[in-house]
Amino acid sequence: MSAIGHVRYSTAGASALKNVQPFVAGYRFGSVAVAHNGNLVNYNSLRASLEENGSIFNTCSDTEVVLHLIAISKARPFLQRIVNACEQLEGAYSMVFLTEDKLVAVRDPYGFRPLVMGRRKNGAVVFASETCALDLIEATYEREVNPSEVIVVDKDGISSLCLLPHRERKACIFEHIYFALPNSIVFGRSVYQSRYKFGQILAEEASVDCDVVIAVPDSGVVAALGYSARSGVPFQQGLIRSHYVGRTFIEPSQKIRDFGVKLKLAPVKGVLEGKRVVAVDDSIVRGTTSSKIVRLIKEAGATEVHMRIASPPIIGSCYYGVDTPDTEELISNRLSIEETRKFIGADSLAFLPLERLRKVLKEEASTFCDACFSGAYPVPPENHSASKQVKSTV
Repeated sequence: MSAIGHVRYSTAGASALKNVQPFVAGYRFGSVAVAHNGNLVNYNSLRASLEENGSIFNTCSDTEVVLHLIAISKARPFLQRIVNACEQLEGAYSMVFLTEDKLVAVRDPYGFRPLVMGRRKNGAVVFASETCALDLIEATYEREVNPSEVIVVDKDGISSLCLLPHRERKACIFEHIYFALPNSIVFGRSVYQSRYKFGQILAEEASVDCDVVIAVPDSGVVAALGYSARSGVPFQQGLIRSHYVGRTFIEPSQKIRDFGVKLKLAPVKGVLEGKRVVAVDDSIVRGTTSSKIVRLIKEAGATEVHMRIASPPIIGSCYYGVDTPDTEELISNRLSIEETRKFIGADSLAFLPLERLRKVLKEEASTFCDACFSGAYPVPPENHSASKQVKSTV
């Protein structure tokens, strides 16, 4: 018995039930299902070409393009149709396909998004975006699905083949900053250790006289622990997160994000009142959430609020599967750090310098994509506003 599942959030124009994955389609010899983590930068041109040749689309998700490419392929056997379809894609994709007799995992040539393989005690093969998912089902991590790799699981066992062309690896560094859970190993690195180190560097680069270090939960917690350890200032839980509310950064509208902050975070006056506070967060995107957090802490009685951000300023939109807004909405693209500080109302503001982030990665720095911080895009998007469709997790 085989199955695939999917956890998804939408970006531009894609908040609709019809876009929920896995997508399932019938074909001559049965059916095929697909779940996709990533974003295709040539989605618009592929879709336009397919529609000109008679394809009818049911969704606005880039993932549906893959099914249409499979449908028009003349290749045999069916596995080769999947390979041919994927070789026409540009951008980020970690995908899992399920057919009548095969489970197929595919990762794009750059390896933007994570995809790992594990095995349960009964021999069942499992694919997931993060290793923490394997832990939940008592599966043992075996290895990453390599960039450009196609892994096939069927009654004959496991086999592997490669997509063309091969590219220089460009794994998304934002997985280590925000997306992945701290207990995961992503791109061969401990997410916890990465975030802890980011916090330590912040304390080295931007120390300030303060009484307490707190985190903006949950994604800022590990970096805050690192900041506290390196600075010698005690860490306390100054903000309590309600786990009935999702991540505000990935909500589809600003109104929902604003309301989400109120529901999500509750200040602890006993920790904050009369204190000079360092608040550590993972990133600043639009700046509106950060301004509300600063106000929340000050309303609880803090005398000073110093924001420390465990990533560099985000100056460019992501076209490979992260829900960052269009470039003009990014506060660090429009304002200097001092102007951003004034906007959010903090007493001081500091970011993790990009050069220090790269030093943490050491000789592997060139194998990570940091386009949202540097503006250096490995795959140029064909249309900056229209190419963003879906970020999701297999």
